[in-house]
Amino acid sequence: MTYDWDLMLRLLREVQHSGSETFTPRQYADEHALALEQAGQPMPNLDALKAEAQNYESLLFEGGFIESRPEELGGNGENFILTERGQRLLAMLEDDGAVTSPRQHLVDKGEAALVPEVFDGLPD
Repeated sequence: MTYDWDLMLRLLREVQHSGSETFTPRQYADEHALALEQAGQPMPNLDALKAEAQNYESLLFEGGFIESRPEELGGNGENFILTERGQRLLAMLEDDGAVTSPRQHLVDKGEAALVPEVFDGLPD
């Protein structure tokens, strides 16, 4: 299994900027697919992409990359904030320049990249 790191990046950015808005990964997958199409890439299977986004939400939450937004910060039980681990993942995904970029370390680890113990040991 390989992750769609661009979709993952999109979800993390939505968490970062969501405020008190409900987190809607399926909608973000739709928007991600449209952006790909507008960039000249083939339209992915929307149903599969939406399911993947939903799975990523669970994976990010269970892995400690996101957590429920506290009520005092606009939490409604359906929105999140980035944890320190999530902020680090976001930074790694945004830094996609050189061959040895932090994103490449994630790619190299494959499915294990988001296992907390493996992720925490990756270089930045």
